[in-house]
Amino acid sequence: MIKRLLLVSCLAAPLGLTACSPPAQSDESEPLAVVEIVDATCRPTAIGRDITACYMTLTASRDDRLVSVSSPLAASIEIHEMATENGMMTMRALEGGLALPAGESARLEAGGNHLMLLGLAAPLGDGETVPLTLTFENAAPVSLRANVRQPSLPGMSPETPTADASDGSGPGDGDEHTH
Repeated sequence: MIKRLLLVSCLAAPLGLTACSPPAQSDESEPLAVVEIVDATCRPTAIGRDITACYMTLTASRDDRLVSVSSPLAASIEIHEMATENGMMTMRALEGGLALPAGESARLEAGGNHLMLLGLAAPLGDGETVPLTLTFENAAPVSLRANVRQPSLPGMSPETPTADASDGSGPGDGDEHTH
């Protein structure tokens, strides 16, 4: 019954914007974790680049951790964090994955933590979708399709164009990409 309700709620959400993991079961048949994912978006690739960033909001019903992400369109995907070191913004793979505290929204966004798709097989353009499979420490894996479009930056409306990416996926970024 729980799986049916979860399936109905996931299917009722706008296509490509929401995904849910079915409840993983413990030995006592108690659900371990369910992860809801909304607003999955990937940035179009810059000309001549084979990397891009993806963003979304994840909310877990119980403490969990996003440990990996895969896509048939990318050679690899890293979970990245942004940090300021010695007055300079840096980006690196988040060792151990992204913590998902129970009931709290974990945002992957431009200028903050994000998914970095590396070694794209082909450029991504506005209006396309990217298949992603997210793997968690406890919850069942979630497969979804992220919409390709320019994301809005915090404080900007979605209609406001962004001139550059602060996550290494835009023009002029790349050489300063650190891990």
